[in-house]
Amino acid sequence: MDVRGTVAAGWEPVREAFLRVFEQRGERGAAVAVHHDGVRVVDLWAGTKDVDGEEPWTEDTAQVVRSATKGVAAAVPLLLHQRGLLDLDAPVAAYWPEFKAAGKDRATVRDLLAHRAGVPVLDRPLTLAEAADLPTATAAIAAQTPVWEPGTAHGYHAHTFSWLLSGLVHRVTGRTIGRWVADEIAGPLGLDLWIGLPDAEAHRVGRIGPVEEVEPAGSGALRLRPKRAVTEAYRDPDSLTRRAFGVIDPRPDENDPVYRAAELPGSAGVATARALSRFYAAALGPVDGAERLFAPETLALARTEESAGTDRVLLVGTRFGLGHMLHGPASPLLGPSSFGHPGRGGSLGFADPDSGIAFGYVTNGMRKTVTADPRAQALVRAVRAVTA
Repeated sequence: MDVRGTVAAGWEPVREAFLRVFEQRGERGAAVAVHHDGVRVVDLWAGTKDVDGEEPWTEDTAQVVRSATKGVAAAVPLLLHQRGLLDLDAPVAAYWPEFKAAGKDRATVRDLLAHRAGVPVLDRPLTLAEAADLPTATAAIAAQTPVWEPGTAHGYHAHTFSWLLSGLVHRVTGRTIGRWVADEIAGPLGLDLWIGLPDAEAHRVGRIGPVEEVEPAGSGALRLRPKRAVTEAYRDPDSLTRRAFGVIDPRPDENDPVYRAAELPGSAGVATARALSRFYAAALGPVDGAERLFAPETLALARTEESAGTDRVLLVGTRFGLGHMLHGPASPLLGPSSFGHPGRGGSLGFADPDSGIAFGYVTNGMRKTVTADPRAQALVRAVRAVTA
């Protein structure tokens, strides 16, 4: 395997680990980037652009990163709060009056971001066309009756997070969340990252698809065997788990240009590994002359636990801050201070304030993992070893 890119002196173990995900873990095409104290120290890519093709992955190849998009999108309400435009403890209905319907009048912005809003499902799933249409989708989520009293429990809002966040941001700013990210985050930082892929960038994006589960013997990788209840929940069409992941029906083709162009901040962002890493580096502090995104108080908010314990949707113990996943057994990041978000099937982005590390991993090979992909975890272990 021809691994391209650069690593700074001392970071060679990450390159070695990256090579092994191809040689031993069945990777097809991927990239990894790491920043340390605002300086990029790892920038590597290898394999094919398309999971089922032969065209090589290049320096500028981007991919759909699924729920790793949530980590970028979660920065938007935090920055709005930082600018005095959003009160985290106000009812969502103070900004979005329609949202108070069906018993959600007391749901706060904090509840919405921490997966406590109680609307991880829709009584009627949306078509892709409906999901991509902001007025239609936000009206559906605003009218939805919660499946638990908002604020009393948490459960992963796998897809509905898209419309919850889109509806809130649009009413606070007058802009769609994809436009806001482009104007206020991706543009100023020079990120190859989009929530709503422009036609002009479509040629850079590879095809994603499933790959065989491969795990080398004696690898020391994290092994989380699904509990029987979890396995059964994914099979049961009436479970919250199955319904939460099935709110767009029929299941969309994530390689469809319509899906990639949709502004779905919970699932359909497109990015390079370099962009994910640079975004999280900017959350921690200045990077390559660009100003930091988060003030110290906002950074403290990003890493603070808001929800923890058994997740009503994922049925395992999860930890959430204000939109970000936090380090824990179900979603291991670098350490206790880490915040970010995995993408189901492989991709991962996070920041670790204690070490000054920012990390981005993007792949076209989708596995069945939800929060702890073995390929990404192998790379995180290599980063941890370098920084220990």
